[in-house]
Amino acid sequence: MKTYITLFAYLITATGLYAQQADTKHSSADSLMNAMNSVAKPEAVIATFKSTRLILSQTTETVKKNNLNFLVVHRFGDVGGVGGGSQTLWGFDNATDIYIGFEYGLTNNLNIDFGRSRDQQLLDLELKYALIHQTSDDRTPFALTVIGKGALNPSKDYSNLFNNYSNRLAYFAQAIFARKFSPNFSLQLSPSFIRTNLPNPYVAGNNEQQFFALGAAGRLKLTKRLGIVVDYTHPFSTFRQNSTDPLFYDPLAVGIEIETGGHVFTINFTNATSISEINYLTHTQSSWTKGQFRLGFTISRMFDLNPKRKKQQTS
Repeated sequence: MKTYITLFAYLITATGLYAQQADTKHSSADSLMNAMNSVAKPEAVIATFKSTRLILSQTTETVKKNNLNFLVVHRFGDVGGVGGGSQTLWGFDNATDIYIGFEYGLTNNLNIDFGRSRDQQLLDLELKYALIHQTSDDRTPFALTVIGKGALNPSKDYSNLFNNYSNRLAYFAQAIFARKFSPNFSLQLSPSFIRTNLPNPYVAGNNEQQFFALGAAGRLKLTKRLGIVVDYTHPFSTFRQNSTDPLFYDPLAVGIEIETGGHVFTINFTNATSISEINYLTHTQSSWTKGQFRLGFTISRMFDLNPKRKKQQTS
């Protein structure tokens, strides 16, 4: 009997020691995994720009998932020159273009956008994807966002030229490289490609259907809610560089950006009469030196349409 009791005690002791050893191994493995997971991942740099648009250009910023950004962009008439001055209240009597747009976040990095311009009644549909995010440790020193856009010109004013429906279509592709150099300064470069199935403006045998362009834009933060923005684009177009009638000019804009909570408000001056890239890249024919620049503004208002967050806020 004593033998059985001794054997039973030995088994209990051995089992306990094995369990303790296994638990020690398990704890060591857990500690190792926790140590690996505790290594800080590089943080993405946020708010390279305050909104999805500057003046002429879009930015690398995207609308977050289930958020809707409502845009109103307005261009008045010429401040000076033949079409400006006191007779038009320095352009306030006229509007060269008005744009109403909606940007919706399918995911945090992917947006679908829709808008309409007064100029040529242009309708555009766009996908915008944030491909790369700048990181705080500079392992990724820049952000990259790509854009693909298709547009339709439904205007009856050009019906004599649109003998084929496909002539009403145009396409735009862009890659935006941006870097936030400091909390106060951000810069971006935007190589772009544009194609219009019918050259715009239409000049038989001369104008190009497609060409490349390069944009550069920057934002300098002055205060917590106030900044200066500059926006410039150069089309690489033989027709536009060599044309004397009509004359073409590179789009250039300067402005002040104001953040007011859910709104981002930009007041600007630009020689570009149009708002959509498909329009202002193809037919900017106004000159700063001739007084053919105009006052404009952009209003961006963000709406959170996430039902879960709304439910949490009301509960």
